[in-house]
Amino acid sequence: MMKDFPWYKKYPEGVATEIELYEYDSLVELFGICCKKFPDRVAFENMGVCLTYREVDALTENFAAYLQQDLGLKKGERIAIQMPNLLQFPIAFFGALRAGLIVVNTNPLYTAPEMDHQFKDADISAIVIVANFAHNLEKVPCLDSIKHIIITELGDMLGGLKGMLVNFVVKRIKKMVPQYHLPRAVSFKDALKKGASLKLSAVALSVDDIAVLQYTGGTTGISKGAQLSHGNIIAHNSMITQWFKPYINTSRDNIMITALPLYHIFALTVNGMLMFSTGVKNVLITNARDMPGFVKELKKHKFTIITGVNTLFNGLLNNPDFKNVDFSALHGGIGGGMAVQDIVAKKWKEVTGTSLVEGYGLSETSPVLCCNPLDGTHKLGTIGLPMPSTEVAIFDDDGNQLSQGEVGEICARGPQVMSGYWKKDNNGVFFPGKWFRTGDIGFMDEEGFFKIVDRKKDMIKVSGFNVFPNEIENVVAAYPKVLEVAAIGVPDAKSGEVIKIFVVKKDQGLTEEELKNYCYDNLTKYKVPKHIEFRKELPKSNVGKILRRALKDEEAVRAV
Repeated sequence: MMKDFPWYKKYPEGVATEIELYEYDSLVELFGICCKKFPDRVAFENMGVCLTYREVDALTENFAAYLQQDLGLKKGERIAIQMPNLLQFPIAFFGALRAGLIVVNTNPLYTAPEMDHQFKDADISAIVIVANFAHNLEKVPCLDSIKHIIITELGDMLGGLKGMLVNFVVKRIKKMVPQYHLPRAVSFKDALKKGASLKLSAVALSVDDIAVLQYTGGTTGISKGAQLSHGNIIAHNSMITQWFKPYINTSRDNIMITALPLYHIFALTVNGMLMFSTGVKNVLITNARDMPGFVKELKKHKFTIITGVNTLFNGLLNNPDFKNVDFSALHGGIGGGMAVQDIVAKKWKEVTGTSLVEGYGLSETSPVLCCNPLDGTHKLGTIGLPMPSTEVAIFDDDGNQLSQGEVGEICARGPQVMSGYWKKDNNGVFFPGKWFRTGDIGFMDEEGFFKIVDRKKDMIKVSGFNVFPNEIENVVAAYPKVLEVAAIGVPDAKSGEVIKIFVVKKDQGLTEEELKNYCYDNLTKYKVPKHIEFRKELPKSNVGKILRRALKDEEAVRAV
């Protein structure tokens, strides 16, 4: 039946429409096989230091043995990992899985109340946290219920003099480690050392066991933990391995640039899992917001693929040195997390000679549901085609499936979709038939490509007309003097709502009148922003996604 769906006619040559769902019994089995398959290849590089697959295997076994034998943690207990992209992350992540634990990925920039909510909800037994943010852990009300605290410093895995120097500079010179008092804590390096003298006992795991609690961003409410099983992530890995098969050949060296943090689901399963299972070298970028430093790092590598969000790609393109990067090995860029704007994709093509394509997914779906091909058959402005063994359809609010071309809620089902939210009432999360409701509005075009119109909750009602922020932002972003833009609806006595845009200027000479005239020339009258506010920067999530919700909250406070 699935082969009759129109999107399969557009699949890249050699990419199968369906995959073997569960090639492995667990992610631990997948991990072990990959380490044996590529023992001497570099798995991860960070700050100029490399770890081979063999070294990652040994280090994760040491960490797992420490968790299991010294701390006494049992299968199914939850461990939080709270750090940026460092070599410590994959060691902690795969080590926790090998000990049979469930990983709770946590944003290092979380405030104490945000940490408290997540840690209590997940009922964590242990945490691995980078020292730079340990002072926030000290303030968490549920701290006493966390049995074990492991602290790492930025330079811990860099070795010898370099590691000591990095830690000294970060702590003493740059003053990036606020004082904290956590007397129960042990160091990550000591944990590895102690684990090396212990023997890990294999843990029986199946595809049904939970591997990760991936908490949603919480920008539309209280964050919830999506239960992603070993089977969800194994199936997801098989899908995207199939999708990237034309571009990643396991018989040769490939390099992936990982600028998105590994605690984000996109980077975790696409960069972290896919690239690991295909023998790719992952270059971990600790601070992608340092754009000059990021570009300097890119110039050291003939990289194959880079993933990111629209704002990251836009930032690179606006760095004058980016054009001097070697793109000779690059197959293209994959954007997710937010819409890839047409103007950014076109500029990327001009500068790199490769495509920047958009993919789509959610924390609840491991995350990829759809992606554009990298073979030149992609369609700008769409999220592409469903992954192998994945069904995507459009539904109305009553759960009726709509026809091709009709606009409604994007729903999906497939083996990468979570079973539900951790300890939550999951009524309304799925339509009958296990169709997961994404909350995004879109449609399928005549060629089977899907297009997101916008988030259901972000829709703006202007005099009864539906206006989607993505459309406004895409038009405004194309104006040469605009660097970034966000659109929201604000209350209006006459129209119910009107559109307000927040703009970061690329050219400081840009005026409100000039921009509004441009909008009148390119948008239907009711879609033209009534209010324009210029800002030096826009609020963003940890991965660089522009947060409309924060702007809405600011407007609500102003209106009081």
